[in-house]
Amino acid sequence: MTKSSAQYGSRLTAALQADRGGRLFLGTLIVVSAIVPLLNLLPSPASALHLSNYTVTLIGKYMTYAMLAIAVDLIWGYCGILSLGHGAFFALGGYAMGMYLMRQIGTRGVYGNPILPDFMVFLNWKELPWFWEGFNAFPYALLMIVLVPGMLALVFGFLAFRSRVSGVYLSIITQALTYALMLAFFRNDMGFGGNNGFTDFKDILGFSLQSSATRITLFLVTALSLGACYVLCRLIIASRAGRVIQAIRDAENRARFIGYRVESYKLWLFVLSAVLSGIAGALYVPQVGIINPSEFSPANSIEIVIWVAIGGRGTLYGAVVGAFLVNYAKTYFTDALPSMWLYALGTLFVVVTLFLPRGVVGAISGREFFRRRALRT
Repeated sequence: MTKSSAQYGSRLTAALQADRGGRLFLGTLIVVSAIVPLLNLLPSPASALHLSNYTVTLIGKYMTYAMLAIAVDLIWGYCGILSLGHGAFFALGGYAMGMYLMRQIGTRGVYGNPILPDFMVFLNWKELPWFWEGFNAFPYALLMIVLVPGMLALVFGFLAFRSRVSGVYLSIITQALTYALMLAFFRNDMGFGGNNGFTDFKDILGFSLQSSATRITLFLVTALSLGACYVLCRLIIASRAGRVIQAIRDAENRARFIGYRVESYKLWLFVLSAVLSGIAGALYVPQVGIINPSEFSPANSIEIVIWVAIGGRGTLYGAVVGAFLVNYAKTYFTDALPSMWLYALGTLFVVVTLFLPRGVVGAISGREFFRRRALRT
């Protein structure tokens, strides 16, 4: 083991020792990652212990949402950047993966064209647009999954932070960004499938997306990515740069006066958060089987912020709790009471804002603190 790897290992150990909630989350993630595949593959479909492919896919989808929530909590909870446009980075990563999956269909499409996706044949496109070139190769798609959201965040963040746009003004601009992208991707002449987007995927890396083995593999990759995302963000927060970031959140002008380049810290954190969101979107698409412009909807980005607020802003693992809690409630209410879901979400947000300002995990940790204090006295 090299000296640098040993240092990183010791830093990770120290960061997790001070993060009880994070240790609990990672332990739960490991247990779930072991149990879910076994319950899907071993019991017979008639058994009460059997987990269907739908359930595996649903949990995997929740995990991608948890990654997205962590990315938003990283910039909002620790740096004070309230972005209402992170759904755009999630969707861009999803579209990059969707373009690769569409190129893999080939002659198995409805029109049997080996080069052009079905929607292009339907719209009488004669040749593949230049920006689709290369997406038949998986490494190129992986590069675009990281590069496209990252470059957009870099350009947008550079212009916004250099101009010292912050607070509600930055939130409005990020929301305008995702709305503009939604309108653009709805256009048929953009070359991204219009309002139907991409669907009817066949396989990934030569493996059928309909097989249980592929779905389990995607589930495990998503679980690993979620754990790595959490560990990376926790290491950043526990580092010297993380302390500077939190100082910027608490007193930006004072941090700038001391000599820190506030805009640079904001920019690289914003870009990292966008890249993590893009990766989450790329993992979302092959499991759900569709990507369309509705993912750019500003309402989706606002919902992400609600996940973080309900779970517990500035904790990372609280963002995971919020993502799972809200999306499970959404799945339940849209099935049991479809017309009441938005009312239930609004009520949940109002209740948390009024009575649990630190979120669910903040309330739990606060109770634990007062219980220990009472025992000591």
